[in-house]
Amino acid sequence: MATITLKPPATAAAAGGEVSEVELSEAGSPDVGSQSSGSGGSGRSTAGSSGWVYHLGVNSIGHEYRHLRFLVIRGKTVAMYKRDPSKNPGIVGDASIDATAIENAASIGLDDDNRVIYSKKLIVSAFGAVLGCRFSLVLLQPIRKGVVSHTLMVEELGRRITSHGELYVLRFYNRLDQTKKGEIACGDPGEARKWVEAFEQAKQQADYDLMTRGVSWNRSQNENELNLDGHRPRVRRYAQGLGKLVRIGKGPEKLLRQSSNLQSHEIINTNFGGDSGDAFEAHEWRYVRTFNGIRIFEDIANTKGGKGVLLKSVGVVGANPDTVFAVVLSSDKHKRYEWDMLTADLELVETIDGYYDVVYGTYEPRYLSWWKTKKDFVFSRQWFRGQDGAYTILQIPACHKNKPPRHGYERTKINSSTWELRRLNPPGSSTPKCLVTHMLEMSPSFWDRWKRRHNENFDRSIAFALLSQVAGLREYFAANPALTSDLPSTVVKPKQSDSLIIQSELDDSELNDEFYDALARGESFEDEDSDDDDDMIPKAGKVKFKNISWAIAGLAMKPTKASVEKSELVTNSTPVTIDSNHFHGTLRRAKSENDPNSWSEPGGEKFMIRGKTYLTDYTKVVGGDPLLKLIAVDWFKADERFDSVALHPKSLVQSEAAKKIPFILVINLQVPAKPNYNLVMYYAAERPVNKDSLLGRFIDGTDAFRDARFKLIPSIVEGYWMVKRAVGTKACLLGKAVTCNYLRQDNFLEIDVDIGSSSVARSIIGLVLGYVTGLVVDLAILIEAKEEKELPEYILGTVRLNRANPDSAVPI
Repeated sequence: MATITLKPPATAAAAGGEVSEVELSEAGSPDVGSQSSGSGGSGRSTAGSSGWVYHLGVNSIGHEYRHLRFLVIRGKTVAMYKRDPSKNPGIVGDASIDATAIENAASIGLDDDNRVIYSKKLIVSAFGAVLGCRFSLVLLQPIRKGVVSHTLMVEELGRRITSHGELYVLRFYNRLDQTKKGEIACGDPGEARKWVEAFEQAKQQADYDLMTRGVSWNRSQNENELNLDGHRPRVRRYAQGLGKLVRIGKGPEKLLRQSSNLQSHEIINTNFGGDSGDAFEAHEWRYVRTFNGIRIFEDIANTKGGKGVLLKSVGVVGANPDTVFAVVLSSDKHKRYEWDMLTADLELVETIDGYYDVVYGTYEPRYLSWWKTKKDFVFSRQWFRGQDGAYTILQIPACHKNKPPRHGYERTKINSSTWELRRLNPPGSSTPKCLVTHMLEMSPSFWDRWKRRHNENFDRSIAFALLSQVAGLREYFAANPALTSDLPSTVVKPKQSDSLIIQSELDDSELNDEFYDALARGESFEDEDSDDDDDMIPKAGKVKFKNISWAIAGLAMKPTKASVEKSELVTNSTPVTIDSNHFHGTLRRAKSENDPNSWSEPGGEKFMIRGKTYLTDYTKVVGGDPLLKLIAVDWFKADERFDSVALHPKSLVQSEAAKKIPFILVINLQVPAKPNYNLVMYYAAERPVNKDSLLGRFIDGTDAFRDARFKLIPSIVEGYWMVKRAVGTKACLLGKAVTCNYLRQDNFLEIDVDIGSSSVARSIIGLVLGYVTGLVVDLAILIEAKEEKELPEYILGTVRLNRANPDSAVPI
């Protein structure tokens, strides 16, 4: 006698599962709910993530679909369901069954290996005969499954407007084969960020397996990779290991625009002043006045990049940045009426991409002046989210052919402005808080008159209305506490009985299918396992807060070049003399500070890097002199992307002088444009690299290790203020943001950075290229330190690009 689990037909249909073939265990009983190893019979305890998403794609007849799906990530395995497995376990009751009678009634013969073949229909009929009732034996199983490989790339495509509202889309692809791809969508940017983090953790597991089990094992994992362009094959895998899953979002209703309940447990080092970058900025902010509890500052620095005066309002809003971002970007006038007196009536004119749109609006001037003529305006919006979760929104006056001047309205220009939203994590507080900064440019003559006379004109200006939006947001969230709910993540722990039917073949060791099949295009319209749904609509740590003044006291703590060389280079070897006159790139070295279209090598004192105690108190210190010497810079242009510059016969690396250098690092920044540009920097070491050092492990390590450590810090020293705000000064892990390809040969390592592989990076670089002839840009390159023995960090190399001219690029 054996005990099994049954489910009536009505309940089975509601669960969205499929009738599965039943395998017989060695004892002869149908094995429909065997427990996995582990305490409590709950399966593997590997932590993971789960939640509702939209699966986007195109089916076999070319129709786009958007299906609501429940996604589960455990370890590096991914499964996609039509229903939530933890809520649809398929358990109704237990019954005592004569397994021998079932086996005898359902067997239909032997296969080539003399194994008994059982008929699914006969098994169901046999059970019905034994129990005297009609029923279906159902196991909820994933409709798609696969594994995350170490070559997975996750790209945020930004916001997409659909008939059902706003969605935030994620694209997945293999950086070695971009035909393997797929898309999912979330209800808000916060959930999109959580899924990116979940897939990054799965990718880290794949990286670990690759390092511990070797390349041959990894190749065997991909031998049975599914055809992504064909029909989705029948899946016979069952849910397992749902013991500990971090739930992302509340459920399918979240994708119908209800708020999320997931809180980020990330440790972010931030400043209450709002500028928490990794490079020193030229702004010098002075407090001017308080309006409605919001501080207003003026930039009193002698900026060369703009013609107007920069002002900013700063306030703390009781919500997380994701929620504030969604409210600021929303065009729902009924909600905007509650906090925005100027740009509440917005109409979307055109969506350029997921990070760029154009809007049209009107406002009543009687709130700001005595004039009764109605006003209208058009402006563009671009937005970006940094790797630290902070948002930047650029608002620039624009013209659009679909919105010509309107009769009865006077077309006006809204001041160029930026929003910056950064999470605050005060020690001991569980309440979500966000530092909101609204920055704008205004006429210096008007501002000077107001400062001299302090009349009321400024209080009735467009600039004042924009700055007051911060106060409006603060009160809006205070009056709507439901919007600010930021509850801890839900950990789903099924009951012990659930494990009886959540059976499992999702073990990493048995999955030979790439993850991309879980999001494959090419759905089969006739496939009985189709994704179509006619029935469905369905750790915070202690943070030490600092401002920029502490960096001065940390000058003595900065790593010296001598100490860095001792750990990273072979110091007992004879240094090679590097004569800069032997190396000439297509971009010339600067002769003076103001020499245009040239390069120079600044020191590291303008950058902030992780100090010796960073892992305990998050302290950053001023950078020291670069370890490697910049010997040349090339500025190329080509019709298509140019990889492997160092292998070109006329490359600097192939010269006789370069072959005598112990090590050369080649950084090839590939800039997408028409034509494409390549900024190539060559850094040289005077001594051989210590193989056991961090640099040595980076040079000869895996691509996954390099992606996780290769870091760049940007800084716009001079230029238009909005470009400065868009680029920022935060360090960026390039391997996580864009596709990086590595070429290790002879005495060099080349890193090809494909900026065009990220829609966010493309958007930012497009803005930069529009002002590049007036920009002075500093870049610092380093390897991120993540362990105590690797601290303090050091700067690998720097470069200053002084007003580069695209027309001077040399064609290839």
